[in-house]
Amino acid sequence: MTAPATEQTTPGASMFFRGVWGYLPANIAQGLVGLLSITLFTRILTPDAYGLYALGFSVMTLGHTIVFTWLEAAMARFYAAEQTQGRLPDHFATLHRAFWIMGLVFLPLAGVALWLWPAGQGLKLAAGAGLAAIPGRCLIKLVQEHRRAAGDVAAASGLDIVQTLGGFGLGALFAWAGLGGAAPLVGAGAIALVCLPFVLPRELALGRGGRLQPDQLKAYAAYGLPLSASLILALALATTDRFLIAAFLDAKSVGAYHAAYSLANRTLDVMFIWLGAAGGPALVMALERGGRPALEKAAREQASTLLLITLPAAVGLALVARPLAELMVGEGLREDAAQVTPWIAVGAFFAGTCTYYLNQSFTLARRPSVLLASMAFPAVANVALNLILIPRFGVIGAAWATAASYAFGALASMTLGVRTGAMPIPWGTLGKCALASAAMAGSVLLIPAFGGVFELAAKAAAGAAVYGLIAWALDAAGVRTHANRVLGSRLLKAFRAGRTA
Repeated sequence: MTAPATEQTTPGASMFFRGVWGYLPANIAQGLVGLLSITLFTRILTPDAYGLYALGFSVMTLGHTIVFTWLEAAMARFYAAEQTQGRLPDHFATLHRAFWIMGLVFLPLAGVALWLWPAGQGLKLAAGAGLAAIPGRCLIKLVQEHRRAAGDVAAASGLDIVQTLGGFGLGALFAWAGLGGAAPLVGAGAIALVCLPFVLPRELALGRGGRLQPDQLKAYAAYGLPLSASLILALALATTDRFLIAAFLDAKSVGAYHAAYSLANRTLDVMFIWLGAAGGPALVMALERGGRPALEKAAREQASTLLLITLPAAVGLALVARPLAELMVGEGLREDAAQVTPWIAVGAFFAGTCTYYLNQSFTLARRPSVLLASMAFPAVANVALNLILIPRFGVIGAAWATAASYAFGALASMTLGVRTGAMPIPWGTLGKCALASAAMAGSVLLIPAFGGVFELAAKAAAGAAVYGLIAWALDAAGVRTHANRVLGSRLLKAFRAGRTA
């Protein structure tokens, strides 16, 4: 996990490590709010209402991805290239005007679709709140992607923190007010509207003097739409199981599954998003400025950092699933959530590795059609496995299907990546991190299951200590080498300062 001395030696690498530290506060906030959301909403809302929220959240995410995500992807991927060519005003004008046109069409069509949908009133209210939140959230996302692509870490991170904390706070207030499963979604939409007056004028000013350019829009769509389609397939992996659980079982079972999914997947996803927010723009910068050799070096460093952090996190979540569920999940959903969480943790590790590392080869090569193919295999497998396993095994069957499908997705991404320039795999780091994780698991399993927060604290402390010591001894991801270099540099500076004093 070694950063180069200057950005010139490995373009994008210093940008990655600067982003890792810069985005850390935002991701700590996301992690804490994610856990607090489970604790609060599984207690304020009834099990059925929590299940309706899970379904409404799935509708919101799916609608956002189908209609608007390609604009956000284009903002992130083409910013550096358009800046180099001096076409940023046209870049912003093209994306923003395309958004307004699509937004004016989207909201009426969403309203009609909701009115025609033969669903219960509670589900319609939750889904409607989610759909109404989408345009405002898209505008905020465009701002964030611009600032990430520009390397403005502080602004992107600050906006993320405001969205996370504000959405949670407003969602909690609406839940106390009795909005039921729609409350968290109303909160998410409301905080976006609150933030827009503070950030949107500056964004619109960047497009002043620019015009909507059909050639640029065509290039953005050619890149972004297949990418959105692949994300839709990814959402099928992440959300189809909820609708199938609702069809075969009930809303309470959906709530239990979503609680477990939030515990494991959301916790790991925060880590992957943290590293991905820094890593994606850095890889683009490395490729644009240093070509394939610079990309290979930057990618290997990123992969090593990713494995060092996320592999033990996934193993640890699986090991402490029961005491974590006892602490975080409401009583009506707790037992099923404890059983499902370990399998969701396995799936979340493979999902994050694909999305934030392996699949980068397709976006960097501007070959989103290959990304679409890589996501089709696990998405189809997920639906098939859910149809087979849910009727027979219930909620745990859906968790098995998720873990197997995401593992299959990782294999598909590695295989297809050969066609576009596969991302390098640091096998040495993987082996060291796996060995340290195995030692961690052994130490945690020796601690008795006496329940509650004390069991969770004891297992978490023991696991973290053992993993840290073994990883340090093995120099996994160069963590010891990097620490010695940083410490040596600081001591040398202190010595020189003392001599000149």
